Amino acid sequence: MNISSQEYYFDIGANLTHSAFKADLSEVIEASQKNGVKLLSVTGSDLLESQQALAIAKKYPEFIISTAGIHPHQAKNYTKSYFSEIIDLLKEDEVRSIGETGLDFYRDYSTPSEQEKSFEAHLEIAIDVQMPLFLHEREAHKRFLEILKPLSGNLPKTVVHCFTGTKEELLEYIELDFYIGITGWICDERRGKHLEDLVDLIPLNRLMIETDAPYLLPRDMGIKSSSNNEPKFLPHIAKKISNHRKEEFELLISSIYMNSLNFFNIKN
Repeated sequence: MNISSQEYYFDIGANLTHSAFKADLSEVIEASQKNGVKLLSVTGSDLLESQQALAIAKKYPEFIISTAGIHPHQAKNYTKSYFSEIIDLLKEDEVRSIGETGLDFYRDYSTPSEQEKSFEAHLEIAIDVQMPLFLHEREAHKRFLEILKPLSGNLPKTVVHCFTGTKEELLEYIELDFYIGITGWICDERRGKHLEDLVDLIPLNRLMIETDAPYLLPRDMGIKSSSNNEPKFLPHIAKKISNHRKEEFELLISSIYMNSLNFFNIKN
């Protein structure tokens, strides 16, 4: 893959704490840097992974930041004392966002009531400290918005990460001025074809990109499906998005990068 020296990429969501990267994390990080990924955020999805994400960020302070939160799948673990340890992590300089949090009614790893209790606790602290929110939503759009809309005037910067939804859902997020994270889902002709028509609806100043590694390997790259997705594939996702946007590629890439810096409050 040929990367111009002027191309900088920011992977806003990579699950580098995943066991898939245990043996070769340093190689994965080095490969991402060689492929133009200048910055990367490691996602925390429970207390342990948030702590591990912070540890990775501390090891690569010029390159990696992290998030801290409880994924809706793990919401059953939420207690006030458990969440207080998440809150403590927010004091670390490397932790730049609250989450991954939200609602996921597609699977039943945690009940809807457990998810809502955890989600609302994240929202409360995010409003209090005005730290950006990294949100997950799957098959829960209606309830998701019922919780978020009354708070919209007080919410900090918010991204709906790994957006895979409908036009109507996208427009509702845009109306709330949320950032939208696009992954390699758009590279999957079976499930993500509709995103080709939707991605141009996202305001240029609200578009960000992510790999969600090791998940969502871009299907159109022709890599065997058993392979792990990696941050080094982020430029491929960007080029796919560019094919369905009006802007010149250079403007699109620089805007996405600056959006990410702005979202995480990072000075260029």
